[in-house]
Amino acid sequence: MPDGTSIIVLPTSPSPIEVYQSQLGDKLVDDPYQQTALNALNDLFGHLTKPKGLSPPITKGLYLWGDVGRGKTYLMDLFYDCLPDEGKLRLHFHRFMARIHQALNDHTGEQDPLIQIANDLSKTCRVLCFDEFFVSDIADAMILAGLFECLFKKGVVLVATSNIPIERLYENGLARHKFLPCVGLLQQHTKMLHLNGKFDHRLNVINAECNIPTNRVSSSPSSLKIGIKGKIDFAVIFAQLTHATPSHKIKTSSVTICYRDIPVVRATELSRQNSVAWFDFTALCDGHRSQVDYMEIANRFSTVMLSNVPYLGGEVRGWIKARGTEDGVGENQAMSTGERVVSYANSDDSTRRFISLIDELYDQNVNLYLSSDVPLAELYNEGALMFEFRRTYSRLMEMGQTEVDR
Repeated sequence: MPDGTSIIVLPTSPSPIEVYQSQLGDKLVDDPYQQTALNALNDLFGHLTKPKGLSPPITKGLYLWGDVGRGKTYLMDLFYDCLPDEGKLRLHFHRFMARIHQALNDHTGEQDPLIQIANDLSKTCRVLCFDEFFVSDIADAMILAGLFECLFKKGVVLVATSNIPIERLYENGLARHKFLPCVGLLQQHTKMLHLNGKFDHRLNVINAECNIPTNRVSSSPSSLKIGIKGKIDFAVIFAQLTHATPSHKIKTSSVTICYRDIPVVRATELSRQNSVAWFDFTALCDGHRSQVDYMEIANRFSTVMLSNVPYLGGEVRGWIKARGTEDGVGENQAMSTGERVVSYANSDDSTRRFISLIDELYDQNVNLYLSSDVPLAELYNEGALMFEFRRTYSRLMEMGQTEVDR
């Protein structure tokens, strides 16, 4: 697909606004705070679907940001579904980065591998949709500026959702000055829109100032059951879920995830639709686990049981994280600027992994059984990750949270 071309659809293809209006009163409520974003997505859809030669070669994408449950993902997916099947790609941001890292491994030893990766991607993708754009990994931060520069030069249009504005991406991250060119590229090539409604469509919670009916704009086919430890019997539940599985097909030691053994209480894999894994919290969220591990777990198991989830909050303290030399400056400058201090609670590393795990289970519609020391609403009430955990809590609620044997 040569540079400067546009996607062509049949005139009968419905626009995002037409689909939105057709679903009012059925799947969603009319939220006036979404209207600006909806109009912008509709304009972008019209721009992209003009016949070849009528669209200018440079098209500005969209960056939708706002608090959890404001309908960002729903609107982006509505826009994405209206586009034709060819020439588009929609991925959770972490999944996209895992794909890029794999491509870099495939191009090891080649000159300018990011240019080749961007060239390959642009041949099949003219519209790239990211859900949950959030940069926390220094390796991702170092890659993105070069990758986006190549993609935008190829005319790829980006539509992304995030909980934070562009200028706060990778905020307080190590060597953030090396990420700032990426911030500039996003500001240049996307229009940023803030969805700042008062209504959380996931939680069905109404702000007193917002008179909007209570129903969700989106739902997840997965489910969640949660119980206080000692009040829920995972052994009984596992037996019920696997009653038709021969005993010799049930593992009681470990499963191999990304070529490493991870301890399990019990697990069985007859098929993706009939696969259950029971993990202890420490096995999945303490120690060296990554987003890629959680991706494979979500791909392989239709049901995950997670026991002994502790209280994840804690008093925030200041810690010495790194000297300035790790931020790419000289030793003398590091001594003058002092050591880099970050603030977080003792359990925040485990909490970050828990957040990543829930993201993957949610995205892949995996059923979750969770046994915790405290009720879900009290799981994380103090710590440096309050903002990030709000999305996790909202997603758990959307999955259909049911208290068991309280």
